[in-house]
Amino acid sequence: MSTAPEKSHLPAGLMYGEPVWEIARLYPAQGCWTEREYLDLETNRFVEFSDGYLEFPEMPTLSHQLIVMMLQSLLREFVMARGLGRVVIAPYKVRLWPGKYREPDVVFVRAEHEDRLAEECSDGADLVIEVLSHGETDRHRDLVEKRAEYARAGIAEYWMVDPREERIVVLTLVGPEYVEHGAFLRGQRATSRLLPGFTLDVNEALDAR
Repeated sequence: MSTAPEKSHLPAGLMYGEPVWEIARLYPAQGCWTEREYLDLETNRFVEFSDGYLEFPEMPTLSHQLIVMMLQSLLREFVMARGLGRVVIAPYKVRLWPGKYREPDVVFVRAEHEDRLAEECSDGADLVIEVLSHGETDRHRDLVEKRAEYARAGIAEYWMVDPREERIVVLTLVGPEYVEHGAFLRGQRATSRLLPGFTLDVNEALDAR
């Protein structure tokens, strides 16, 4: 079994505990990444792509993942029973337009659009779900930036599941912008305009954590 070298025996010019900055230089600089380089990147992190820049959302917590798994399970059961399409869970990239990729927590693609689903990514989506994190940067990304981006990409429905505010907001696309289909609180059932008959108990979703 290998062991770390003693600090006194390090090669000249190296410092113990110093990041290996040279590795970063093996990759493109921020703003210089291509779509191909982004798609070829191998990492265990969530990484999103915007016009040559890499973005690193917070790594999901256990409670976040438990909510996502429950949402995906219920939506998939509803969709598969009716042959409506495919449901995919993160990490899976969605190409919104050339140069812009996001990784929604849950993605639904209608059966008639299944040719959009490729091994590396999906070319758009019909419904996406994001479980909001507690960090303010990530919350702003989901509440403001992604709302505008998903609308621009023509995604018909956007669900924002907010454990901190204990609510689920469902947005539906009308023209170029989203309008609020409903803001559902504890004790209520969130409903979908895109998928009539699909409902979700807010208590059940939030308590999955």
